[in-house]
Amino acid sequence: MGNKVNSKLLVIDASVARSCGTKEATYPTSVNCRNFLMAVLGICHQIVMTSDIKKEWDKHQSPFARKWLTQMVAKKKFKFIYISIDNKLWSQVETIAANISNKRIEAMTKDLCLIEAALATDKIVISLDDNTARKFFSAASVQIDCLKNIVWVNPDKVEEETPIEWLKNGAEVESDRLLGNYNTKNE
Repeated sequence: MGNKVNSKLLVIDASVARSCGTKEATYPTSVNCRNFLMAVLGICHQIVMTSDIKKEWDKHQSPFARKWLTQMVAKKKFKFIYISIDNKLWSQVETIAANISNKRIEAMTKDLCLIEAALATDKIVISLDDNTARKFFSAASVQIDCLKNIVWVNPDKVEEETPIEWLKNGAEVESDRLLGNYNTKNE
């Protein structure tokens, strides 16, 4: 059978779409995000979107990301999903966040659509947002079990997280990529 990689459904945050640059881009984050999206296009993985995620993409995507998304659709690597709001999850997140700060509530509720889409698919979020959302959801995973097993990958952390190699190896669940383990690793 060889090295066939199983296709994974990736929830890619608009932060990545906003940051990727053209072939001429030299800023490291622009290059890293572009290279990551090109790897997704070339490997069998798919992008997942809900209406909320699509709205964010439409608002923030770079011209490169727009073209990339069109290519993903053409290759049938775009999956639009309809999910209902998980009121229990929202309530849990808002309760935890409220005990800390308004900034945290805002950051977490803004990205909760990513978490909901991930929970409905292969539990994988791709985002640049380490300092607020990733950190907050990781802290919340102590009290909200379903968050523990979400894989969160930052395509701009090429040295620490080797995101393209991870994609090529099948985007498998690795314990150090889980939200439940992020706090312990990054304190």
